[in-house]
Amino acid sequence: MKVVLCGANGAMGKLIDEILGAECVGRVSIDGENGVPKTFAELGKVEADVVIDFSHHTAIADVLAYTKSIGAAVVVGTTGHTPEEKALIDEAAKEIPVFFTGNVSMGIAVLCRLAKEAAAFFPDADIEIVETHHTRKVDAPSGTALMLYNAIKEVRPNATANCGRSGEGKRTKDEIGIHALRLGNVVGIHEVHIHTGNQSLTLKHESGSRAMLADGAVAAARFMEGKSAGLYNMNDILG
Repeated sequence: MKVVLCGANGAMGKLIDEILGAECVGRVSIDGENGVPKTFAELGKVEADVVIDFSHHTAIADVLAYTKSIGAAVVVGTTGHTPEEKALIDEAAKEIPVFFTGNVSMGIAVLCRLAKEAAAFFPDADIEIVETHHTRKVDAPSGTALMLYNAIKEVRPNATANCGRSGEGKRTKDEIGIHALRLGNVVGIHEVHIHTGNQSLTLKHESGSRAMLADGAVAAARFMEGKSAGLYNMNDILG
């Protein structure tokens, strides 16, 4: 597998680069440090199977355009995309293989599946999602929290998200609260709280280090190698 890594000088980029070794045949990073090109134009067209993007969601148009130009697949590891950026991703998937997820952790993929199953098993239960990350994270709620919400919404189509509940008013029947905490250097904690009235169930995933995400990103890239055009996510890896 040959990979072009976007965001190569970032914390995640460095971890992914270390795993890939010689499989990383091209690097781009907006800071231009360590001799890494700042733009895809500086890098030029590179023969690669997959582009892994851990830069910033605002770069998605350039990432998709470059991926199309070299005929590769892309793993989108950034979060916080606007509706317009998500529309670009959906459109690109008609032409190239696109892996798009709020979190590349296999553990989170399992958590999403369990949350969906629990929501279906307890159709009248109250459900709340709590995510905790380090103080440097810029988007809230996290892409992972939204993944969990969307997984639950598959079996609760009338569900509505209440992000950061405040003010007056009772909780509605179909409401799912999504709460964001920002504390110190926490890598990532996600909890799904399910309460039926006479019993409670809590599903929790805690990230020990970013290395978990780097492993997941590389696994996603290997999964995408040789795939046909379309939109893929962690469920496709789990099967």
